[in-house]
Amino acid sequence: MDADLSSYVRPSVAVDTVVLTVSPDGDLRVLLMRPRDPRHGDWALPGTFLHEGETLADAVLRSLRTKAHVEGLRPRQLHVFDDPGRDDRGWVLSVAHLDLVPWELLGDAPERDDVRLAPPDRTGPLPFDHAAVVRLGVQCARQDYAAAPDPAGLLAGPFTLRQLQQVHEAVAGEALPRDTFRRRVEPALRATGRMSSGRVGKPARLFERR
Repeated sequence: MDADLSSYVRPSVAVDTVVLTVSPDGDLRVLLMRPRDPRHGDWALPGTFLHEGETLADAVLRSLRTKAHVEGLRPRQLHVFDDPGRDDRGWVLSVAHLDLVPWELLGDAPERDDVRLAPPDRTGPLPFDHAAVVRLGVQCARQDYAAAPDPAGLLAGPFTLRQLQQVHEAVAGEALPRDTFRRRVEPALRATGRMSSGRVGKPARLFERR
């Protein structure tokens, strides 16, 4: 006979999302929001509890919309954080999600008082295990960018190899050897046959992802 599910203790389920972007200054940033409960500190990742009948994906989008004022993102599941003591309010599992998006997709969030775009290694104290969630999100983003040229599409339209390298260096958090980088990415690129027309430096070939 099947066991009655009501006889089992159930944890609460939450979602927390690491939204990464590259700022206009060329630095990697993580989106933080001001918690509604001051006991949780000054800043935290956007997150919420799962509602009855709601999917994890819908809960993520709801939290980003209502708490971080961001829409149009498509985060993917990152990891389940299930330490029984991670939340002092009770037994809470957090299904962490990750998205790496262009700065422009954040809308007016960077100008809001209740939202902060912080360097991932300088967030200050975060509640629960959000610091570990951020570290894992950055690690996964760096693995993605080590495997393919700009897989998140941070560069809109055709780009020069220099622009591509600058984005990869922002995600990697370090300078990358020019020749090694270009040998690695060029097989995955297609030349457009056009040249850049920027005001600084000589015109350079424009590429796009294959």
